[in-house]
Amino acid sequence: MKHRSFYFAGLLAMSAACNNSGQTKEAAADSTPVKPEKTYLSQPLVSHIYTADPSAHVFSNRLYIYNSHDTATGTKEDDLGSHFDMRDYHILSMDTVGGQVTDHGVALDIKNVPWAGRQLWAPDAAFANNTYYLYFPAKDKQGIFRIGVATSSKPEGPFTPEKEPIKGSYSIDPCIFGDDDGSFYLYFGGIWGGQLQRWNNNTYDSTAGNRQPEEPAILPRVAKMNAGMKSFDGPVKELQLVDEKGNPYKEKNNDHRFFEGPWMHKYKGKYYFSYSTGDTHNICYAIGDSPYGPFTYKGVILEPVEGWTSHHSILETGGKWYLFYHDVQLSGKTHLRNVKVTELHYNDDGSIQTIKSTK
Repeated sequence: MKHRSFYFAGLLAMSAACNNSGQTKEAAADSTPVKPEKTYLSQPLVSHIYTADPSAHVFSNRLYIYNSHDTATGTKEDDLGSHFDMRDYHILSMDTVGGQVTDHGVALDIKNVPWAGRQLWAPDAAFANNTYYLYFPAKDKQGIFRIGVATSSKPEGPFTPEKEPIKGSYSIDPCIFGDDDGSFYLYFGGIWGGQLQRWNNNTYDSTAGNRQPEEPAILPRVAKMNAGMKSFDGPVKELQLVDEKGNPYKEKNNDHRFFEGPWMHKYKGKYYFSYSTGDTHNICYAIGDSPYGPFTYKGVILEPVEGWTSHHSILETGGKWYLFYHDVQLSGKTHLRNVKVTELHYNDDGSIQTIKSTK
């Protein structure tokens, strides 16, 4: 397989050259002041393709990033995300954060997924049973989002998909979390275009709409994986997300409630559930004592980035913690994003310091 390698440090100049000229206005003939260029906290990891939704993992002492591959397919933009019409996955890797980045080429193409119709959205990956597992959402031939799994003997793939999606799976944004006891849990869900609002008690209702402001907010989902990593070990459960007083959120609390992009990590024995608030564009986090929750809201990790979506992962490597995220620095377009990374810091009480991606 042909590899392409790039240097993170050199991308500062490259990404500046690739910036969409529409992001800054030229001075008019009457010497109207030019709007200052934005200063970005970090630069895109690669600029030869558009990437988004990074899920970062360390496998065999190397850092791998499983992300969406954005392309300009010409699909009309709408509130259901039809313009996010991704058709394959490219996996990136590097020895260390800030080091040489390798694009391993196409790891999985939608044309090779028997059950899938369209839209390969945000993936994640895990290693177990001497096998690498890629978890990914796609709409089936009936237009319903399901979650599939594909396997490989190498972390970069290529991956071979199962003939059917995971039984009982639905919606989008799978996050596969391995706990200290060897158990794995799949967190998933996204409202609006992610269709989570159509699922009640794990039953699909095509007529169900978004919640009204005074109604309870829709909750993310979790399921424990069985030992084979290709099916659920029990029913899908709702993940309780509450405020500091133990109260669940309503839909009107859209700067705190769950929208999409779940991620789970562990820090000093506590479970940290983080997620995107979607239409208010925050990456928030909540803390619990069990992989099933409940999780108590604690604050914002990442303030809104440039672009409509925000999606992340959190990883410890080399004795430091990092936040992987995306914005639209290279294109200025909502559906053509670029993956970035920055260091993440905890306070002594376990809280996370809020990050601002631009100045």
